[in-house]
Amino acid sequence: MKNQALKTWAAAFASGVLFAAGLVISGMTQPAVVQGFLNFGSLFDPVRYGPWNPALAFVMGSALLVSLLAFSITPRSGKKPWFAAHFTLPTRRDLDRRLLLGAMLFGIGWGLAGYCPGPVFASLLTGSQDVLLFFSALLTGMWLTRRFLA
Repeated sequence: MKNQALKTWAAAFASGVLFAAGLVISGMTQPAVVQGFLNFGSLFDPVRYGPWNPALAFVMGSALLVSLLAFSITPRSGKKPWFAAHFTLPTRRDLDRRLLLGAMLFGIGWGLAGYCPGPVFASLLTGSQDVLLFFSALLTGMWLTRRFLA
């Protein structure tokens, strides 16, 4: 059992390192790059809003492609995961008010700050005041949400 837990921890750690490296290499840890990608006003008036940065479209597209392939192939493969008894796949398919509100708040925060949780975790070791402030606000928001909406 202890050996199994160590394997699971090592796989999770390796996945996290790979994920963080991808975020740093792609530029997703740089708020200006993210805001340049989310700057859709520039598609209509680049003089007023500045240029649009399409680079992160490839990051998003790659992530979407990998997810679509994994979620469509995994259930039919008949294989078991390496470190678990079975795959745990999402079962809910509905879009409720809470999900939509959360998605909107996430998008607004991401667009305003240029950060979302993944890149902030990958940037924590930089010690940047912006990152630490965002991380503190993230933890506060999570705590408040659990306290009042749980």
